[in-house]
Amino acid sequence: MDEYIQNSLKESKQKVLINNIYTFIKDPLPAGFDLDLVLATVKETVPEHLVYGLESIYIGQFDELKEKDMSAVYKDGAIYATNEQFNEGDLIDDIVHELAHLIEERMGEYIYDDRSVVDEFLGKRRRFHEIMKSEGYAVPIEHTYDLEYNEDFDKFLYKTVGYDKLTFLTIGLFVSPYSITSLREYFAKAFQHYFLRDMGSVKRTSPATFQKIEFLVFQEYEQG
Repeated sequence: MDEYIQNSLKESKQKVLINNIYTFIKDPLPAGFDLDLVLATVKETVPEHLVYGLESIYIGQFDELKEKDMSAVYKDGAIYATNEQFNEGDLIDDIVHELAHLIEERMGEYIYDDRSVVDEFLGKRRRFHEIMKSEGYAVPIEHTYDLEYNEDFDKFLYKTVGYDKLTFLTIGLFVSPYSITSLREYFAKAFQHYFLRDMGSVKRTSPATFQKIEFLVFQEYEQG
């Protein structure tokens, strides 16, 4: 994070402990917001060994989140989340989603190197390309095979097509429209849905990714 963020964090007014990880409240959450419920839910939902490597959670107003129109980001061992949360479920979603990116950082070789998740994602992208074509949308072919996040492609999905329509068009293909944006978000959304929505839908929709998550959940790795 930039210098502004680092300086602002020094002014954090409150901290809560979860799995020996401190949560710093830089700016107030909405009135009546139950942060204890959020942290307890994350602790009870995600196995402790999958949280290994997370050092801190910071909640507040951060320039990087505002500039990128994001609600949360994982960076350098910490999760930064906006304090502008609609309800407790939104913050739970944010934390679990960003934990998936932490796990990618730790276990990316295992998750992606055999290409089962990569090939699954690209197969779905090709099918998505055909769906968009049949609906009259022109999607550049390079977006179909680009594994990385592309801002123009994301804007096309969000603003041109719209997530409501995408949800309808991609039922059974992606667990969430945001899964379409990149390989990393494909994994992270599957991880989020596995723990917070319906793991059965992840198994049906993304079987290769489901197998990876299952192994991560039930196989404890040596820490360090």
